[in-house]
Parts: sequence; C-alpha cells; structure tokens
Amino acid sequence: MGILDGKVALVTGSGRGIGRAIALDMAKAGAKVVVNDLGAALDGGEGSAGPAEETAQDIQKAGGEAAFNTDSVSDPQGAKRMVETAMDAFGAIDCVVNVAGILRDGMFHRMETAQWQAVLDVHLNGCFNVSRAAVEHMREKEAGSFVHFTSTSGLVGQIGQANYAAAKMGIMGLSRVIAMEGASKGIRSNCVAPFAWTRMIESIPIKSEEQARAFEAFRTGATAEHVAPVVSYLCSDSASGINGQVFGVRGNEIYLFNQPRPVKTIHNGAGWTHEALAATVEPSIRNELTSLDGTGEYFSWDPI
Repeated sequence: MGILDGKVALVTGSGRGIGRAIALDMAKAGAKVVVNDLGAALDGGEGSAGPAEETAQDIQKAGGEAAFNTDSVSDPQGAKRMVETAMDAFGAIDCVVNVAGILRDGMFHRMETAQWQAVLDVHLNGCFNVSRAAVEHMREKEAGSFVHFTSTSGLVGQIGQANYAAAKMGIMGLSRVIAMEGASKGIRSNCVAPFAWTRMIESIPIKSEEQARAFEAFRTGATAEHVAPVVSYLCSDSASGINGQVFGVRGNEIYLFNQPRPVKTIHNGAGWTHEALAATVEPSIRNELTSLDGTGEYFSWDPI
C-alpha cells in the first residue's frame, strides 16, 4: 500500500527535473499521474511532447498508471484541458502539484516588460490557472490537495531575479488564501521551496572557484529525488493536518518557513511627526531589520 493509493495527481512541468522526479515518486506511492510538460526550453521557447510522453511511459513501464498533456500552464484553456485529461483518463483529480516554470533573468534596471510578463504568466498565473481549473472538482468531492512551488529567490531574495521573486512571493499568498477558503471543504494548499540541481540552477554562470565548489556540493547533496517524497507526503492523507504552510527541502533538511507577521511595534501617543519618526524609528527597530543577504548568502552551509 502506498500513501497515495487511489489518488489522481496532476504534476505540471513534470517532463524533466524536479517535476519528473515528483511524478515518478507519486506513481511509486500509488497515484495515477497526469504528466504535464510543454517541453519548452528554459526561457519558455520551443515546445516538444517528448519529455511529458517519456515520463508517462516510464511510469507505465514501472507498473504505474499515467497519461500526459502538453498544454501551457499560462493558457487558462490549456489548464482546463489538463484537468480534463485527468477526469477522462482516471475519473478524478485529487492532487495538483504546480512545478512548471521558466527563467528570464536580468537586473531590474534593464528588465524589459516582456521578461517580467513571461515569468509571471508561467509561475503566478500558471498556478492560478491550473488550481482554478481543478478546485471546483475538489470542492464537489470535499477533498483535495495543492502543492505549489515557491522559491527562496522570493522568500529571501536573489539579485537579477525581480520577476521570478515577485512571482514566487505571489504564489505564497495565493496558496495561503486557497488554504483558508478550502479548509471547510477538505482542501489543503501548501508551498515547497526546493533546493535541487536543475536546468535552472545549471544556467547560473560560475564566476569563482568558491562558487564552483559550492555548486558541486549542491549538485550532489541536494537533488530532485530529495524533494519528491516530501511533495508526495504533503499530498497524502498522512499530511491532513498541514495546510497553508511553506516548506523548504534541501538535501536531507526540511525547513518550515515563517510567514510575515509583525516583529516589533513602536507607538507614539502624541502622533508621529517627521522629526519624531527620524529620531525614533530606525534606532528602535535596528536590531530587527532584515539584512539584504540573498538566498546564496543566507543558506551558506552545504546541504546535508
């Protein structure tokens, strides 16, 4: 018996990388899986049915059940077709894992509108489109689970990824509201920020020997296969008490991230003047200010 026996899962972006590892793991755990992948390049260009079909075939060869779909998550009608694939092939949709993503990196002062829009369309709008297409089926049966992929590029920050960071922070907010609204209908929604060697990580230029050493440790110590079983668990009934949360997975480490809440309050009964603000605010909150360290600086230790 697997923890996902009897469930039907849709995994976007599952032709390669983390998505593929998740699709394979969910099938191993007993789920019937719809493998979605546009088969696009890292920047979203050029599509091919090959990766999605290959992953589905690998699941079938291992004795599992799978179907594949090659629509884009950025297309609302395509998202509906993904869910229809699950309904037509397996008669249900129980789990949605939103992995699909692209990169269009660039410094903010040079970022073109097209770079910004393309990344939000795939990541943030893609999560909305696919989740929206599935949620009514889940509400009808009063059960279902979502796992959306966020990133420490948004949660912590990363230079050169304003578009990606904005989308990934937006996904956290979207997931939180889906969880709040869905709780009364047995629907859960959580986020995972993965640390794993993928095409996206491989595309980052190496600029020093220290960075090369860190990347090698990352490549071997934090893999897609570390992330996949955590996602399968979050989609299972074993995680029925977990809703509206944000997790990180880095090698054998699992993080539960905090979510924005006030960390300190300062009050002036007479009201705030410009002079009072200048004299009081920064000295009062200096020790609580969040540093400008990015995800690479903050997570400075090797994965374990």
